[in-house]
Amino acid sequence: MSQYWLNLIFIGISFAIYIVIAIKSRATSTKEYYTAGGGVSPLANGMATAADWMSAATFISMAGVVASSGYDGSRFLMGWTGGFVLLTVLMVPYLRKFGKATVPDFIGDRYYSKSARFVAVLCAIFICMTYIMGQMRGVGVVFSQLFGIGIPLGVVIGASIVFFYAGLGGMKGITYTQVAQYCVMAFAYTIPAIYIAILLTNNFIPQLGLIGDYTKDGVPPVPFLDRLNNINTELGFSKYTDGSLSEMNMFCITAALMCGTAGLPHVIVRFFTVKNVRAVRRSACWTLAFIAVIYLTAPTIGAFSRVNLIESLNGKSYTEAPSWLKEFEATGQMAWVDKNNDGKIDIHGPAHGDNGKNNKVFISENGKPSFPPADAPENQRIGQYGERLLANKADTSNPNELYFGNDIMVMANPSMAGLPMWVIALLMAGCIAAALSTAAGLLLVLSTSISHDLMKKIVKPDLSDKEEVNYARIASFVSLGVATWFGINPPSAFIAKTVAFAFGLAASSFFPTLLIGIFSRRMNKQGAIAGMACGILFTLGYIIYFQFLDGTPDQYLFATESRGGITPEGIGFVGMIINFVVSFFVSYLTPAPPEEVKEMVENIHIPSGAGEASHH
Repeated sequence: MSQYWLNLIFIGISFAIYIVIAIKSRATSTKEYYTAGGGVSPLANGMATAADWMSAATFISMAGVVASSGYDGSRFLMGWTGGFVLLTVLMVPYLRKFGKATVPDFIGDRYYSKSARFVAVLCAIFICMTYIMGQMRGVGVVFSQLFGIGIPLGVVIGASIVFFYAGLGGMKGITYTQVAQYCVMAFAYTIPAIYIAILLTNNFIPQLGLIGDYTKDGVPPVPFLDRLNNINTELGFSKYTDGSLSEMNMFCITAALMCGTAGLPHVIVRFFTVKNVRAVRRSACWTLAFIAVIYLTAPTIGAFSRVNLIESLNGKSYTEAPSWLKEFEATGQMAWVDKNNDGKIDIHGPAHGDNGKNNKVFISENGKPSFPPADAPENQRIGQYGERLLANKADTSNPNELYFGNDIMVMANPSMAGLPMWVIALLMAGCIAAALSTAAGLLLVLSTSISHDLMKKIVKPDLSDKEEVNYARIASFVSLGVATWFGINPPSAFIAKTVAFAFGLAASSFFPTLLIGIFSRRMNKQGAIAGMACGILFTLGYIIYFQFLDGTPDQYLFATESRGGITPEGIGFVGMIINFVVSFFVSYLTPAPPEEVKEMVENIHIPSGAGEASHH
């Protein structure tokens, strides 16, 4: 059986399971649509939250970051896991006791203001739309590789599937679908890692292989990380275990990811699906355990795929290159430009270029390859060795000939290591599960923010349950349409980077407002609204200027000649500081909140009866 049909069978079976679950657990009331009826067990909710959390950026892109940038990639690992601890310690138990199922709902009631609720709805829409763009891009990358189609068509196919089961089942359908998706993801991520660890290090535990010895091809054992560093430096890359980001930028990105995690509305809402506050804490422990399975494996996959890529291709004649190279060329995920006309694939790092900073294969405005049209003459499409020719001009300032997208390192890894076909098929099913599970969770938050917090609580208070759910489904459809467009035309070609922007927006808007709302009796509506607005507008403006307009790296905040400034991924941390400062400054210039609000804040800190506290 061919790889193509095996992929289809694995994905078909997994999809059939998801759709059956979505239909079986279809939401019949707003409570089931928003919070699955509040009766999910901590274990099931832990799995579902982990699946919701492990997006395409985590599953497909994070190991790609680690593979391409080594130590610098740890910013995603540290930020996202640290943030989850912040979320479970500082946020979720208190929000759960307060009993409001959505973030704008909490902000609207805590800050006794429809304006505050409206600003929170706008923030939720910006955060979720930015995040879902990355997921749609991930779906497109996987489907394009799977069916040999363009990424745009892949995005459209993925969007149709997400709408079907998210719009149909609501939170109840999504929860149990995500349990199944987590199981697929966990096996799809760890099994290839175990196989490759045995091949490269003779160690069946990937993490021990990473710190163990490289033993492939019968060479004398050498520490794996030394081998990796030597390969990198020989080819002109920096040491894998060294970082190239400035300490300040590394700190800001990690902090923005961490605080953004603690303000993510689609993760917070998951903890309203369990019975009480005690179940929330148990559910959070399960979630961290399930997340650890993937997060502790990601660095090993990144490092193994780096070695596999270089050993499989560098110095090889293109005509003798493994077949998977052609498969990734066909979808534009990889490209080879024979700069020295020797028919061999040469991989070089920036140190081998003219200015010591550049190893670009071709000249391109968006960093991606473009190809001649399908109806162009064959000699413009196919090179003398059978390679796919580019429409881009070659960048002759350096000798590097191989382009590869970071986002395909996880998908290419089993192929590069020559693993059995069923492992590759399982991985494809896992990649799709990762993107779809998070996209569905985000879509639910978007639709509830619009139907519940905007329509029901602000615009039309007399909405019936049925009308509210219908508005939610319409909002899902419109949101997904916009997200699909951005999945086809993303703000960054790199999934993890697009998702990092969403975390920056959450860090600069929701995190300070929720934290102050929980722990400060003095914070009033004026302070909260001003803080949220200033934080998110500053962050959004910075991202738009540098991603879509004419901003250049030398204009980054705090940039100097000797040191890079704060990149758009890390600016959310500065936006967060602005939010805190503006909130407290404005609140002390304006009247204190009403006494009943102060009592409400006091009440959510009282642990007595926490085990019995239930959703209102």
